[in-house]
Amino acid sequence: MEAKPTHEQAQLHLQVYEMRREARLRQARDWFFQNYFADTFDEAMRIAAPGTETGSFAMMVFSYWEQACALLNYGLLHEDLFFETSGEFYGVWQRIKPTIQEGRQRFASKQFLTHVEKAANRYEAWTEARSPGHIAAMQEMMKQMRPRSGTARS
Repeated sequence: MEAKPTHEQAQLHLQVYEMRREARLRQARDWFFQNYFADTFDEAMRIAAPGTETGSFAMMVFSYWEQACALLNYGLLHEDLFFETSGEFYGVWQRIKPTIQEGRQRFASKQFLTHVEKAANRYEAWTEARSPGHIAAMQEMMKQMRPRSGTARS
């Protein structure tokens, strides 16, 4: 996008940001980035099983970013403004990417987190055009954040 954000887009952007500050969602986001490390769907289910508090945390994070990315993908949020100020969704995508296809199959939900995926793909292209190598460096940093075998967080 080349045009400046409209006043309406900026207002919606601030509303989306304000939702991130809600205490329970903030707690869920903190938990997610400290604990959600899964290479397989079965691992993801052990970490955040449906019906558990950690499962609720994961779904809060997933649903928040899916909604925000849906607003982006439908053009209600300004792409440049969103990508410049909302990179956390990409970190979420990187954490769920290894398990998403199996999750979609197991739950028979081809649409699960497709807005996050679509936004993440666009974010990669957008970022590489502006800062070549940043995505690879960020992915490497995220690998370093993983707990070593036997030291998984709970």
